[in-house]
Amino acid sequence: MTAVLPVLAEGDYYYEVLGNGRFRSTIHAQGAWNVHEQHMAPASGIMADCLARHEPRDDMRMARLSYEILGLIPGGEFDVVTTTLRPGRTIELVQAELTAGGRTAIRATAWRMITSDTSAIAAFEDPVIPVPEECEPYDAASVWPGGYIASLTMKIADGHRAGSGTVWLHTEYPLTDRNDSSDLARLVGLVDTANGIAARVPPGKGSYSFPNLDLQIHMYRKPEGEWLGLDNEVSFGTDGIGLTSTVLHDLNGPFGRAEQILTLRKS
Repeated sequence: MTAVLPVLAEGDYYYEVLGNGRFRSTIHAQGAWNVHEQHMAPASGIMADCLARHEPRDDMRMARLSYEILGLIPGGEFDVVTTTLRPGRTIELVQAELTAGGRTAIRATAWRMITSDTSAIAAFEDPVIPVPEECEPYDAASVWPGGYIASLTMKIADGHRAGSGTVWLHTEYPLTDRNDSSDLARLVGLVDTANGIAARVPPGKGSYSFPNLDLQIHMYRKPEGEWLGLDNEVSFGTDGIGLTSTVLHDLNGPFGRAEQILTLRKS
């Protein structure tokens, strides 16, 4: 049987807002493993956007986002439902579920924490990376298929190799047709790209596929701007399991870390 392809929105954005938590993906959200699926990166961005809009508080921010990928993320129309799992005065746990075709494809939770002025003791140990102007253009679309990868501008730093690399990402497309998402949601919507920027093996038939089952993001500083820097390392184990570990940067420096557990499969 021929697979029924999803109906995609048209426009220079990743998602069309249909209202009441319902969205439709465009070609720019298309995944790399299958033409009829969404890439996890923009999908995690729209979920972060929904979480940011859920019962917001000016004195709190999201500090950890944890995504569980429960299966293929269908392109086309889908719903995002947000709830508060653990309300609190200084700490809250909120959840979002992306459902399509009667199935939950992604479940995300986020810890929101109260903020205070700790600038007097602020410090970080993560090394800084070259700024985009010091890096060379990189054509990721020559390695990876799909509309999402084609939507990105990438810059690659010296020393890039299989298993370790530093790349800057930027997109001209807003997360939604309303173009009112926060910097945090837009940058979170690029983080999952980390699993493909320094792959240990080339993707494709005759090699290995290495999709991630989750995405864990910890942010010790609120990210800003439109450029995301990924400084990452990829490890493959001996029993079919791997890990992509990434230090996250904006133009002001490092702001957090991401981890992705991988399932290694012979193509």
